[in-house]
Amino acid sequence: MKFKPPNSLLFFVNLGFFKIAMAKTVQLHDKTFETYISEAEILAAIGEMAERMNRDFEGKTPIFLGVLNGAFMFHADLVRHFNGPCEVGFVRYGSYVGTESTGEVVQLLGLDTAWLRDREVIILEDIVDTGNTVERILSDFESAGLKRPFIATLFYKPEAFQKDYKVDYVAMEIPNAFIVGYGLDYDGLGRNLPDVYQIVETQ
Repeated sequence: MKFKPPNSLLFFVNLGFFKIAMAKTVQLHDKTFETYISEAEILAAIGEMAERMNRDFEGKTPIFLGVLNGAFMFHADLVRHFNGPCEVGFVRYGSYVGTESTGEVVQLLGLDTAWLRDREVIILEDIVDTGNTVERILSDFESAGLKRPFIATLFYKPEAFQKDYKVDYVAMEIPNAFIVGYGLDYDGLGRNLPDVYQIVETQ
């Protein structure tokens, strides 16, 4: 699903009267963010992804392995829509400082290789932009002698993606802008926001 950025003015009809609502903004640390993608749109995209996984993994018991911290909301909502038996787990990697990726991915919570061996594993990422984090995860799986996992991401930035591997499941494609909310953060803040916000660039 490709997402078209909204206009700053949102028009809607209520009881026969036209109303105009300005996009909501939030302040996180020194940055201002404005509404970008609603929770309803996110959940609809996750539901479509879950339907595809229900078909692809029918009769199997996959492991949904979420990448902390950003994927915790995505992980919970996707698993709720998976109809078959499954197991869940988490790994943790880090590469961001503020709004920029350092390009260096550090493993903070490792893989339980004995549990994952010979299993159908689906990595759940909040966002794939440069692709560095998933590349590191794939390398760790290969080094441990594990099967290649499937890669599923809530958000995908094709303009920023720099790698050759395949992203198997994409809920939403978005432009290359910094976003927060629905699990994604700016220096620790914003993960609890139900909608997604994009940064307001200052002149």
